[in-house]
Amino acid sequence: MIKLKEETLTSVLDQCTREYSQKTAVSFTDEPPITYAEFRSQVDHLSQFLRNQGVVHGDRVAIIGENSPYWGIAYFAITSMGAIVVPILPDFHFSDIHHILRHSGTKVIFISERFYQKVEELNLAEFNCVILLNNFSIINPDTSKATLRQLLAEGGKELQKIRNLVLGLTGRIQDKVQEHDTAAIIYTSGTTGHSKGVMLTHKNIVWNAIWSSRIPGIKEDDRMLSILPLAHVYECTLGLVLPLLCGASVYYVKKPPTPAILLPALEKVKPTAMLTVPLIIEKIYKTRILPEIRKNHVIRLVYTFPAVRKRINKIAGKNLMHTFGGCMRFFGVGGSALSPEVERFLIEAEFPYAIGYGLTETSPLIAGCNASTTRFRSTGTVVPGLEVRIDNPDPKTGIGEIIVRGPSIMKGYYHDKERTAEVLSPDGWFRTGDLGSFDKDNCLYIKGRMKNVILGSNGENIYPEAIESIIDRSDQVLESLVYNEEGQLFARVYLDYEKLDAEFSALGLSGKQAAGRIKQILDGILKQVNEQLSSFSRLSNIYEQREPFEKTPTQKVKRYLYTKTKK
Repeated sequence: MIKLKEETLTSVLDQCTREYSQKTAVSFTDEPPITYAEFRSQVDHLSQFLRNQGVVHGDRVAIIGENSPYWGIAYFAITSMGAIVVPILPDFHFSDIHHILRHSGTKVIFISERFYQKVEELNLAEFNCVILLNNFSIINPDTSKATLRQLLAEGGKELQKIRNLVLGLTGRIQDKVQEHDTAAIIYTSGTTGHSKGVMLTHKNIVWNAIWSSRIPGIKEDDRMLSILPLAHVYECTLGLVLPLLCGASVYYVKKPPTPAILLPALEKVKPTAMLTVPLIIEKIYKTRILPEIRKNHVIRLVYTFPAVRKRINKIAGKNLMHTFGGCMRFFGVGGSALSPEVERFLIEAEFPYAIGYGLTETSPLIAGCNASTTRFRSTGTVVPGLEVRIDNPDPKTGIGEIIVRGPSIMKGYYHDKERTAEVLSPDGWFRTGDLGSFDKDNCLYIKGRMKNVILGSNGENIYPEAIESIIDRSDQVLESLVYNEEGQLFARVYLDYEKLDAEFSALGLSGKQAAGRIKQILDGILKQVNEQLSSFSRLSNIYEQREPFEKTPTQKVKRYLYTKTKK
């Protein structure tokens, strides 16, 4: 069990530097690694520079950038001096980013060159300083993007002088950071469209990292490849703070993790652990694994027999393990529900997946399991030290709202007492808004969001997520959304257009013929799905969604954007 003097990010930094100083802490996959000692040195220099820029305990400092070793250095530099980090997802629209910067009262911005255009319209002179995340250089308020790129390309002397100023400062001033000081304000972009600034304390984050570390059993010889955005608490707590706390090494890719970038990185790093969202593994299953299984007519026929299917899946699992570098022992999946079909494949493939459940407001993990204790459709057992109850459970099903209390529950929403009071009771219970139930072994099962539940004509509860999981089993569907309109259930589906284009080309279909074929596909899906549903939850129609659904950072569909049928 990990023990710290105090549950603060400063203590995490102190301990990991002391115990693992010469080990690799963070690194790009194709650059020399940064040791724990070097990581600490850069953190201290950067903290001192922030002090020189007028940043004091409690000030807000934003980070806008892709995953990199420098993101983690900036995060610890801000928090270890008692300032508050405001991690902003770079995929946010520039207007959302501007709102967050103003709402949080950000004093200093760290931003990567790739996303500089998202703040260049702001008056940068309003901030104490703006720092380039790529190399910790200062961006002058009158620096245009073209000038910035030119300086980066040329390695300009002026830019280098500034960089040396940032990294060349000496001396360490140890700020006293308390466990219950706010460490981060994380702005969520939920499925309802209302952004909230979640205030997490040092204790919230560190406590969750300590107790969560017991689930996968991360050790100092582990290697993690980080591909989810660090600005989200899921990756930040479990993919940065936790591995550093345990002495593990974290690797990053320099470009967006497309297959062309990711495959060589997996081969080079040979990660032992990764964190993902369902969309990643579901896409691999649908676009790479299933087509290989079904391209042979004989295999496609015998695949319907369970015993044969399991043998085929086991072989496919060995290939999948090889694709991920051959050393994977913990493949964490969280953020939203994993497709039942894909989960069954992972079980039969003997791939070391594990499901977790949590929210930004809970720092994040509430329940989880490791690869040896996974249970089909369950998110595992509650993290030790947290209290979880099912509020107002249905007498027949046991399903009710999941509420949780414990050391990792947020302080509240920044400058929003009203919405804080809606979800956080005076005695510390947080209302998750999720529906779930426990089995006899205290394994937690998530049924869906309360706000998504549809009341049937006879008073039955209809869970759209359950219907969507059936729709998504179709080979031709990449994602779907079920909704209620005037008492009837409809679905929108985003099809696998790459596969369809190949099919239409082979058949010589175009224009009206292709549109007619898509109509046939949708009608076929509707018939197959309704055959598997109870009468009260059958769909009236399925419509084509021609563009991918807009999603939250954890790849949940923003349902509020699709409440009306668009034919």
